Amino acid sequence: MTLHIISLGAGVQSTTLALMAAAGEIKPMPDCAIFADTRWEPKAVYEHLARLMKALPFPVHIVSAGNIRDDAIGRNNTTGHIFNAVPWFMLKTNGDKGIGRRQCTSEYKLKPIQRKTVELHGGKRPKGGTEMWLGISTNEAFRMKPSRVQYITNRWPLIELRMDRSDCKAWLKREGWEAPKSACIGCPYRSDDQWRALAPDEVADAIKVDNMIRHQPRGGQYFMHRSCKPLSEVDLRSDAEIGQADLFNNECEGMCGV
Repeated sequence: MTLHIISLGAGVQSTTLALMAAAGEIKPMPDCAIFADTRWEPKAVYEHLARLMKALPFPVHIVSAGNIRDDAIGRNNTTGHIFNAVPWFMLKTNGDKGIGRRQCTSEYKLKPIQRKTVELHGGKRPKGGTEMWLGISTNEAFRMKPSRVQYITNRWPLIELRMDRSDCKAWLKREGWEAPKSACIGCPYRSDDQWRALAPDEVADAIKVDNMIRHQPRGGQYFMHRSCKPLSEVDLRSDAEIGQADLFNNECEGMCGV
């Protein structure tokens, strides 16, 4: 028996995928969805997930490998070793900039989903026993990769339908839905727009953690923001807001050519 499972991140694409499946627009009807909780998602994501779970005709299992926020502060990964799984931006001792290894997706998302999949098969790992549906759209086709385990075969229904992210947003709008950005509060891949979308208390929490990750065992300094500046010092205002502020400040800061 093959299980059809949605890897649910509760963002735009996976929400579209789940709701389209619920409406019968993608077949067969999934057996379930699995949401891997890093325990540091924005409040908007958890609220959206709660609403989504009520709307879906199949169960949503919530799994977790631990609290990524606490692990980041403790400089640990999910196994307790002194190694940070989050790819913080680095300012090396020689002044060069870089980025750490990205292990958070594997440790806090893929592995707990895989463990739940094995559990759903009664503790067994039948080859090809699970078809995992992933919410990757055409603008992210480069993310399509085969499963690393033999008991899971990946499928990308949005790619099959040739839907990009804007198509997903349009579909959600027609159905009376919208979805938040699904990413940890302190995710270093946030754009400034996405930083601004966080609630004030969430930004404050990110700043607190950013200050605590500055020094890691491997040397150099680590930052959440790509500028390699403390998050508290980054100007996260929109371009419109900055332009309005410039009406009252004609001092050139020498940034025009950057």
